Amino acid sequence: MEKNMNAEKEKQERYLKENIERIKHKIIILSGKGGVGKSTIAVNLAYGLAANGKKVGILDVDIHGPSIAKLLGIEGQLLRPNRPGDRPEPIKVNENLYALTIATLLGSPDNPVIWRGPLKMKLIKQFLQDIEWPSLDYLIVDSPPGTGDEPLSAVQIIGQLDGAIIVSTPQDLALLDARKTINFSKKLNVPIIGIVQNMTAFKCPHCGNYIDIFEGTGTEKAARDFGVEILGKIPIDKKIVETCDKGKAYIKDFKELESAKSMVKIVDRVIKKIEKV
Repeated sequence: MEKNMNAEKEKQERYLKENIERIKHKIIILSGKGGVGKSTIAVNLAYGLAANGKKVGILDVDIHGPSIAKLLGIEGQLLRPNRPGDRPEPIKVNENLYALTIATLLGSPDNPVIWRGPLKMKLIKQFLQDIEWPSLDYLIVDSPPGTGDEPLSAVQIIGQLDGAIIVSTPQDLALLDARKTINFSKKLNVPIIGIVQNMTAFKCPHCGNYIDIFEGTGTEKAARDFGVEILGKIPIDKKIVETCDKGKAYIKDFKELESAKSMVKIVDRVIKKIEKV
């Protein structure tokens, strides 16, 4: 029996190694606090990379509050193998984009996941070893807010990441959270690609002027103190909310709007920094 167990363990480790080796670039999306639009940025980054002809996977490691399925319009699609005995493949969103989230394993989005740390780490490992991932140019890992079990597990299991993108909002309160997330990345030897400042301002529909909803310079100060680049600043746009609720690609469907233009510039900067083009 011990021989069989060792053989199974070796097989699983081989699957994990093969999957990770099929991925050229790996990026983790982090935020110090919730409600800053981290998953929205992750999804639009994935759409933007896919629109540039990149093969992209997005892995949602938010076990308790997964939102990627809703944002990508794949709610209700369950993970299944193509044939009995095969490993299941991630959900194909479009020709260049694949997604995996615990929501594709649950029968209902209303089902809560009440797990402690070890179970969550085991599931994240299974996401990367028991799934037949295709060859990818990029894997985007969307983690829950903070510096807890999920982002830590993802970093440890994946190993060498190309870097982290930190999502924050402008107010000074975000300074504390951004600094913690930057230090989290540094302690785990994950390079910081940059900071995305979301919800920067709101364009008045009457006068056309931009209004700062969240005042402050927290993210700028964190960027200066740690020598981190601000990849871009994204204004508030109600169309972002609408596309999120409908599972549509804001960066593609509303590319003439300022927020989408900001997202496109962020995607371009990420490609240049990662691929050094």
